[in-house]
Amino acid sequence: MVKVVVVFHSGYGHTLRLAQSVADGAGATLLAIDAEGNLPEGGWDTLNAADAIVMGSPTYMGSVSWQFKKFADASSKAWFTQAWKDKLFAGFTNSATMNGDKLSTLHYLFTLSMQHSGIWVGTGQMPSNKKDAKRNDINYVGSFSGAMAQSPSDASPAEMPQGDLDTARLFGERVATIAKQLRG
Repeated sequence: MVKVVVVFHSGYGHTLRLAQSVADGAGATLLAIDAEGNLPEGGWDTLNAADAIVMGSPTYMGSVSWQFKKFADASSKAWFTQAWKDKLFAGFTNSATMNGDKLSTLHYLFTLSMQHSGIWVGTGQMPSNKKDAKRNDINYVGSFSGAMAQSPSDASPAEMPQGDLDTARLFGERVATIAKQLRG
């Protein structure tokens, strides 16, 4: 059995819902970064023991939240010893607008995983980009790099589009499947 950990920060609950969907698909452990940018007790050990680390952050001002950035900076201890070398990595994000510069956030997560000498997994999902596409279709936002979701700024986490949550669940399944394949 592979160990997948979803480490994430959520400011308003939307990214938490996305994290839960990724974790459901992957059979993963959730590891929340708190409002001060810290992991819970034992969080670093959980990440060190993982086969795959899926990172998530809302997109604020074109990048990760400051809380996630604090976590990323603190991960330099794992970087220094190459503790996460050859682990599988993936990422997801959410913002209020359809684009919202979410790709900048995914690029940040990708770069962080590459600095840890990791192996990146994209969505493996074709975009829903035909004339008959509906908002709740899989990968409606159209990302290959990682899971993206869009939550209107006046929508509660309970009102997130189901298609984005389903996309995240399928993404989590893919991460777990590839992690199993790599473990042999």
